[in-house]
Amino acid sequence: MGMGTSTFIIRWINFVTMLLAIATICFGVWMSTHHDTCRKSLTLPVLGLGAFILLISLIGFLGALKNISILLWIYLAMLGLILVAILVFTVLAFIITNNGSGHAVRGLRYKEYHLEDYSSWFRKQLNDSKNWEHLKSCLVKSEDCDQLPKKYKNLKQYKAAILTPIEAGCCRPPSECGYPAVNASFYDLSFHPVSTNIDCKLYKNSRAIKCYNCDSCKAGVAQYMKKEWRVVAIFNMVLFVVLATIYFVGCCARRNAARNCSSKVR
Repeated sequence: MGMGTSTFIIRWINFVTMLLAIATICFGVWMSTHHDTCRKSLTLPVLGLGAFILLISLIGFLGALKNISILLWIYLAMLGLILVAILVFTVLAFIITNNGSGHAVRGLRYKEYHLEDYSSWFRKQLNDSKNWEHLKSCLVKSEDCDQLPKKYKNLKQYKAAILTPIEAGCCRPPSECGYPAVNASFYDLSFHPVSTNIDCKLYKNSRAIKCYNCDSCKAGVAQYMKKEWRVVAIFNMVLFVVLATIYFVGCCARRNAARNCSSKVR
């Protein structure tokens, strides 16, 4: 690849990524002004990611624009670290999300989830009281359970519904408890549970309690996180290929910049 071509590509690639980084930082600032504590918890990671991308892009852009070999060296070193981090995270994501799936229940169109089916890492994170208190507050504020009566006007619609993992695990008691459903948000708890599952005693019809302290709710969250992590892992694979290509072009630009520098010395 010629000197002009490689440096031109690096300049424009990093110019575009600088714009994306600025957009990411602006998004992080917007999140910091949001009153939802769940979104606020993501502010620092988003701002940090945007700032890091902006820094790398600026170094790569200046290095290619001025043909400065040392800047391109720094750019490639930082980009290489990102590639390694993406690769490690992607492999771990696939390992962590390898276990866990729903269990079909007779008479239901959706599945139920058991916490013990998921990886030890998921179980450790979800069983941590501090982590779960934060997640539980987010679940209550999300109003997923409150929306069920609005989505399903009668018991027939509710029983025929396809609930999400969080709705199935957090908004209702496990089917093995045997509590008769009165509507989409209320169960007859006077019925004696037919199961020894502790979740049967933890479930309450109260909006703030529901089954948020149940293992079935944690399992629903684990299933949701598993799907999200899989999407992120697949995205990271695509991102790795793109960044690896940019890394190759950057190597060409750095080599050409070094040659240009040595020719000037001569």
